[in-house]
Amino acid sequence: MSKQYDKELSVKELAALPDEDIDFSDIPALDEAFWKNAKVQMPDRVKTPLTVRFDSDMLEWFKSQGRGYQTRMNAVLRSFYEAHRH
Repeated sequence: MSKQYDKELSVKELAALPDEDIDFSDIPALDEAFWKNAKVQMPDRVKTPLTVRFDSDMLEWFKSQGRGYQTRMNAVLRSFYEAHRH
């Protein structure tokens, strides 16, 4: 089902939507062939060691997601950077 909204939804509002209210029709199905040939590709970028300070609750949340939390934090920062650099 798809539904038109009068305003853009916040992240909290989107998270509260029941699955049946989300329109997935524009997302192609991923079959066995896709997963058979899928590979994770990490960007070949040089990373610079850095000492930073983050809010404790945010850091603990990223760490609670398991190994690779620094990579995920970098991905979030990169996403913000990509969205705002132009």
